[in-house]
Amino acid sequence: MTDPNHPKHPNHPNHPIDPGDPGDPSRRADRNRWEYEDYSDEPDQRTGPAPSYRPDEPGVDPDGDPDGGPDGDPDGGRGPGPGPGPEVDPDPDADRRRRPADPNRPIGPDHPDHLVRSSPPPHPYYRELEFLNPREEHSRFVVRYGEDHRPPDRPGFLGRRAFLGAGAVPVLQYRLTSSAHDDPQAYGLLEREVAASVALERRYGSEKFGAVLTRIVGFDLTAAEPFVLYRPPTGRPLSDWAGRLGAEAQERITGQLAMAVRLLGDLDLVHRAITPETVRWDGARVRLREPYAALRAGETREPFGAAPWASPEQRAGRGAADPRDDLWSVAALAYYLLSGRPDRGEGPPADLAEYRRLAALQHSGLFSPNASERPHPSELLRLLHVPDPLSGGVVDPLDRWRAEYDGQIERKRGLSGGARPGSEHAGAPPKAPARDPRLPRTSLIGRLFGGADPSARPTPPTAAAEPLPAPPARSRMCPHCLLPVEFDERLLVTIDTKGNRIPLDLGGEPSPGHRADALRKAYHLCPHTRDGGEGHELPVPYLVNGEPLSIALVGSSSVGKTHLLAAMLGEVELGGLEPYGLKCLPLNPDAHRTYLRERVQNLQQGRQLARTGQQTFARFADGLLVSAAGATPRPVVFFDLAGEDLAEDSEVGRFLMGVDAFIFVLDPLRALRLPALDPVRDQSGLRRRELGDEAFATVLNRIPRQRGGLVAAPAALAVNKSDLVRFEPVVDRWLGRALPSRHDPAALRAESRDTYAFLAHHASAAWLKPFDDCADCTLHFVAATGGQARGDRFPHGARPRRVLAPLLSLFAMCGLLPGAEPVSPREGNVR
Repeated sequence: MTDPNHPKHPNHPNHPIDPGDPGDPSRRADRNRWEYEDYSDEPDQRTGPAPSYRPDEPGVDPDGDPDGGPDGDPDGGRGPGPGPGPEVDPDPDADRRRRPADPNRPIGPDHPDHLVRSSPPPHPYYRELEFLNPREEHSRFVVRYGEDHRPPDRPGFLGRRAFLGAGAVPVLQYRLTSSAHDDPQAYGLLEREVAASVALERRYGSEKFGAVLTRIVGFDLTAAEPFVLYRPPTGRPLSDWAGRLGAEAQERITGQLAMAVRLLGDLDLVHRAITPETVRWDGARVRLREPYAALRAGETREPFGAAPWASPEQRAGRGAADPRDDLWSVAALAYYLLSGRPDRGEGPPADLAEYRRLAALQHSGLFSPNASERPHPSELLRLLHVPDPLSGGVVDPLDRWRAEYDGQIERKRGLSGGARPGSEHAGAPPKAPARDPRLPRTSLIGRLFGGADPSARPTPPTAAAEPLPAPPARSRMCPHCLLPVEFDERLLVTIDTKGNRIPLDLGGEPSPGHRADALRKAYHLCPHTRDGGEGHELPVPYLVNGEPLSIALVGSSSVGKTHLLAAMLGEVELGGLEPYGLKCLPLNPDAHRTYLRERVQNLQQGRQLARTGQQTFARFADGLLVSAAGATPRPVVFFDLAGEDLAEDSEVGRFLMGVDAFIFVLDPLRALRLPALDPVRDQSGLRRRELGDEAFATVLNRIPRQRGGLVAAPAALAVNKSDLVRFEPVVDRWLGRALPSRHDPAALRAESRDTYAFLAHHASAAWLKPFDDCADCTLHFVAATGGQARGDRFPHGARPRRVLAPLLSLFAMCGLLPGAEPVSPREGNVR
């Protein structure tokens, strides 16, 4: 046996592929497995190249059989063919275009068979197919389809063979059927599969060792029937090789499967579907099927797979997904290949000690039913004497920007003299004991108008107060005019369906329960309406509960503020804050019901929301009563103004001086220097801006600073429409994950670092102005809709992603989130 580090060693990742014996199973086609037709990576030297696109040759069967129909009938048993058709391309290079293309050549705009412009199909058997390649370049090819089949392991999907272009490049297509469009889980599975396949192709597509993975050709997630294209696999399933493999072949298979798991694990992917049917062997190299069941490492395991191939934890859906889940499958296959039979799949096989060649695997803990007891994939490669293809490490161009983020945090900490939530490394001891989250922080409102001393307030009750507590003998600041309002029963009104203010007299109401119910729906007129000014009012719960929190969404027109707020409140309505110990009630039930009907429900039904119109007076869009751990509920109100109003120093924006927290909404189409966004920019009419968002600058310039020149109000910078860049590795790392079920400062810091690095690398420094200017600012990847609208609808519905992340961050900084330490009080803005 040669040195395992020698390139000719069979387990070396760059070991040349031996075509194998012509009589072995890898050389025979199996017509019963449509997806496993024996395509090879190179044209077969004995039978010649694959059939090219020749519409004037009747011997090409549209179902993908180049030999025609039964008994060699060139017409496939269908009678005479349709006769000669027009040429694919009448240009002088037509002969070159008809030559078979290299199947390993990247399929995209630079491929010789790519169609520059759309044209009518030249033959009834042919159609035109548009898709994005893994580099997200738009590609267009003539295509010939085979028959549809239903893959047994992909419910809701159809699969078929296809041949692209004049060279008849073979691909496999999996598409989501129309009947499955109403199932958001089915679309999510396809989206997750495409994200995993693109990540693998971008990282390993140019490497020889990447041949152990099935390679993606392209995809279209916006098509009427979303689909993904793959290169057909070579070889035969391992189940066909049972009892036919020698010791050396078994060692190769086990080593190369361990390498595949190592490659997946380095991208935080867990395949979950490694079985004798999904692993193919061509006599020299394995090929693992597409990651249609992949999960992100760290995500909650979902029950999947069957014994013995899936681990006990994976089958039961216990704990978090781990790359070592796939190593269980590798161990089960190693035993299967050596013993010739599958084990029960509950732990180490009973007769494992009888197989000396598995001793190293046995002693490593590979057969343990617990993932934590199995070796890391890199350690298994060492035990198998297989070179680690990733031993040299990978240089991440974003690392320099992550280091810059750390330096900016230290700079702002020095200027403001306070610690930032989530800025400490995981496991670092806290600098001071955490405050009781039930006690509201001292705000500028209280310092200006009194009544904000926590020690002077009664002890919070142990259960949510029902009915409403009695009105306190202290003032609240009106979030509209920024003047103090004292509760005065004479100023109570109700608002009818026409918007008329009707005085409310509760003097004759003897029942405390009826009185509390009336106050819950009532409004309180603001006494500071100036002559000729616009009258306004506050929901009574705003005045009679805990310290209010006002949040403003900031960004230019069409950045998606309205959609983001609707998506946020939709997630709140679905109970998205309850895992964090928060309970939410409407601030005013009638206004909240109207907002849900006009905004949230329309978005959830896949309708694009109308743009927010300009106003002459700023009113909040909706409000909530948020409580935690039995504490007094706190009113939370959300302002969503038109971008034009925010970008101007007008009277409408005066309310910004009293806002407690900000969500700055960033549009990737305006900010990022990514060529893949250019087609979307052209469709939407938007242009990239080097000077940043003018609404950001106007709002930040308007707010006075504290000592050190920083804005005191907590802020979150949300990169909305992140689905447009979902295949960027750092974006996919976060957007592809669900939010953690509890407040995690380390994860919050990691996401902020990654988002900062991504923006610093791909956008001008002006887009990071909110982070630079605000003492406390976290950064997040979010997607309010999950896709682009066509007309006034989202073709596959709205699919919000991580929209609660900015809100949870603000709640943590403002003392609303249990278990989170709020920011230390600082000098507020001068209002």
